Amino acid sequence: MNETAVAVVLFRPSTVQVARIVERFCGVLPVFVFDNGGIPPEARARLDAADGLICLGPGRNLGIAAALNALAASAEAAGHGRLFLLDQDADTGPDTAHALGLALDRLVGRGPPPAAIGPAPAPKLGHKAPRYPLRPGIALRGALMPVEFLATSGSLVDLAALRHVGPFREDYFIDAVDLEWCFRAWARGFSCWMDPATAIPHSVGRGTIRSRFLPLAMPEQPPFRMAVYLRNTAFGWRLRHVPLRWKLRQMAYLPIQIGLYWAHHGFRPGLLARLLRAFAAGLRGRLGRPEDAPP
Repeated sequence: MNETAVAVVLFRPSTVQVARIVERFCGVLPVFVFDNGGIPPEARARLDAADGLICLGPGRNLGIAAALNALAASAEAAGHGRLFLLDQDADTGPDTAHALGLALDRLVGRGPPPAAIGPAPAPKLGHKAPRYPLRPGIALRGALMPVEFLATSGSLVDLAALRHVGPFREDYFIDAVDLEWCFRAWARGFSCWMDPATAIPHSVGRGTIRSRFLPLAMPEQPPFRMAVYLRNTAFGWRLRHVPLRWKLRQMAYLPIQIGLYWAHHGFRPGLLARLLRAFAAGLRGRLGRPEDAPP
């Protein structure tokens, strides 16, 4: 645990969320937070007064990938070897970081070196929890499961592996950042794992959209997030390290997602045009900060 630090990206957090981070981790583990904008003054004062906490960031939204890269660089410069990544709403504590660290220790020296390990995603009421597909051709290590990708929130990342794999893609800005990085880790000889003995509640979006006719569900996202998701997904089809099996799965699923989302929002022509433009931008490789990204 001495080499592990906590990294949290904050974007318009509540005072309760900030207080929970301080109360659970400060004084137990070194904490690095990145201010991506919108921290209430009383919450910022709580951060500034916290023991063993370093606050980075300009106070404006640079995107999740840029924040994660800055946190990793700062933690490694401070001498830490592992980084426990968290969203501001992650309901977990130091015990999870400790359990994941022990699990990561069991993986070292056995097969592809581990780049990251994460907990099983427990569902939140009214939300669709993510699923992490098993990585074909890699055997389980006891109960530990090799997975194609993990959500960044809740994962423990080996910073030496991060140096070899490379930074998170800042031109993605937000969605699919973790997915692309994990596929890149596998392609460069590293591995990603899930420990089913640990779990934290995890959700994507602000609710769930369910099909009336098919056994399908997808996260409900603001239009900005849905557009970035489509753009980055389409761009991923251009990348050699993203497996063909995953591309084919997405090619089948993405039109259904677009249709469900469009129907859920009342079949507005302008919304469909926006989503299709984002998808086309991804196919053309036009990434970067979206024009309508929140400040």
